[in-house]
Amino acid sequence: MKADFDVGRAFSRNIGWVTEREQQRLASARVAIAGLGGVGGAHALTLARLGVGRFNLAEFDAFEVHNFNRQVGAFMSTVGQPKLDVMARMVEDINPTATVSRFADGVTESNLDAFLSDVDVYVDGIDFFSIEARRMVFAACRERGIPALTAAPLGMGASLLYFSTDGMRFDDYFRLDGCDRQEQFARFIAGLSPAMLQRNYLVAPDAVNFAEQRGPSTGMACDLCAGVMGTAVLKLLLGRGSLRPAPWSMQFDAYRQKLRFTWRPFGNANPLQKLMLAFIRPKLRGG
Repeated sequence: MKADFDVGRAFSRNIGWVTEREQQRLASARVAIAGLGGVGGAHALTLARLGVGRFNLAEFDAFEVHNFNRQVGAFMSTVGQPKLDVMARMVEDINPTATVSRFADGVTESNLDAFLSDVDVYVDGIDFFSIEARRMVFAACRERGIPALTAAPLGMGASLLYFSTDGMRFDDYFRLDGCDRQEQFARFIAGLSPAMLQRNYLVAPDAVNFAEQRGPSTGMACDLCAGVMGTAVLKLLLGRGSLRPAPWSMQFDAYRQKLRFTWRPFGNANPLQKLMLAFIRPKLRGG
């Protein structure tokens, strides 16, 4: 029960890696998360256990059986339930003193201002194929001076992109204007994963079908994303050291046990990215 909850004791094991004062700062911080599926749900729980005290959570979907391999809120007991309600309940079960604002329609033009109101950091969990919504949110974060991050689960690893308040813009990095959806998917993949560490161990390529908007995933990748994201959010909220903003990206692949930092000036207009796109496009067409 909430009356029996001791917030100091609940997060006492964080102390040492953060100070008491920093833990209080985390408790007063507000993080917005759009999308509460594979990565977004894991982000929410990781940040709740870190002691972040205020959340704006947006999601319109419900849990289904095919979510079981990777989504932290997916259980037989939650099938058919709204992801937003389940994940908000889990956050509040970890920290009954947390404030959770819910956006049951996902992020839309009509609720965007409210979703980003008083937000310190934006954490991206929007579905891969919802490119328009993602572009809208990242552009709005830039206009409002909110740092924004995305962590992509790739194979059995994770990549991280950080868009600072004064660095390269999301659209300038991915360069999606004027492209059809297939090309947007290709450019989004290329921008998320310049190192492409995951490409050599996809053993069933037919599992990738962009026409049907589906692809393979692993729970390990989502958990790795949450660890990488939680650490990045901590650094931003506490001012603890620097993060390399876009056009830098970071990818760690646990299967191959490799870490790569890549720097792509001009984003997808970089010559190396153009070569990457030439490799990716035929794969999306089944070539």
